[in-house]
Amino acid sequence: MLKPVTIAIDAMGGDAGPAVCVPAGLRMLQQYDELRLVLVGQEDVIRPFLGKSLGKSLGKSLGKSGSSSSRVRILHAEQVVTMDEPAADALRKKKKSSMRLAINLVKEAEADACVSSGNSGALMATARFVLKTVPGIDRPAMMTALPTKQGRCHMLDLGANTHCTPEQLFQFALMGSVVAADIDGIDRPRIGLLNIGVEDIKGNNTVREAAALISHSGLNYVGFIEGDAIARHTADVVVCDGFSGNVALKSMEGTAALLYHFLKQEFKSNLYGRMAGLVAWPVLRSLAKRLDPRRFNGASLVGLNGIVIKSHGGADQVAFQQAIHTAMIESDKQVPNQIRALLSQQDQSN
Repeated sequence: MLKPVTIAIDAMGGDAGPAVCVPAGLRMLQQYDELRLVLVGQEDVIRPFLGKSLGKSLGKSLGKSGSSSSRVRILHAEQVVTMDEPAADALRKKKKSSMRLAINLVKEAEADACVSSGNSGALMATARFVLKTVPGIDRPAMMTALPTKQGRCHMLDLGANTHCTPEQLFQFALMGSVVAADIDGIDRPRIGLLNIGVEDIKGNNTVREAAALISHSGLNYVGFIEGDAIARHTADVVVCDGFSGNVALKSMEGTAALLYHFLKQEFKSNLYGRMAGLVAWPVLRSLAKRLDPRRFNGASLVGLNGIVIKSHGGADQVAFQQAIHTAMIESDKQVPNQIRALLSQQDQSN
């Protein structure tokens, strides 16, 4: 019997809110007996999405307000953080929001992790304020998985920190190594530092100084990598500042969308194209499955004294299930504790 894990879900976050979060959560309850959920949000909005679905999924029904089944309950929140709300406003004015209360549950050890599709800036600011960072970590980073020729790699930072010091990039490498090892079961993840060239003389002072720190850390550092090497799986963890990481991520997403657009145009251009499309359909379907962004949904906010997973705002039920699964893995592996332990080893070796 696996250890029970409780995930707090910001049910009001994202473009669809409870319409996605609640059904996705119930599907995960069906798959994992050890899972417990706290749905945080406006109860009168959430409850209709439970109803018969909960009874069908778990063979139980949710009772009157304030009661709960043994595996799922609602925590009412009076406020909601909107997707376009400034992070500072969310932090100061939305102390009773679903996002804030979900993170509070992690702080109070009533939940093992929090998952939200809400406003990225507000989520990062709130999580950092409530949970604080692991001692020895200056700033949390946003980290996610990306498809490659040989599976996937993990990349951080993806937008939380647009300017970084060499020490912070080193901290990202350390945290990325922990998460990649836990999520993908890699013994010693290969760490690459994103740069404009692979030669030691390339790049600015920040990346060159970061390279020196990482290379002497005992991590499995493979050196500088360029943007095109990400898809070749040259490294299991790609480290960069949030500005470069966000640009690289959006460029890859745009390229994939452009390729899909061109393929659709060619297959619809004439009769021969449509016939070729029918013949190639099984291959195209398999390709779409391998590149399906829903399989990689769920960015970890690493470096916090607690586990917070950011789901894409437009995530559907399949994608949100993946974010919950990532939260479950990080909870089981106790990622923040592993980061503390690795930092302690670094201090002792120095």
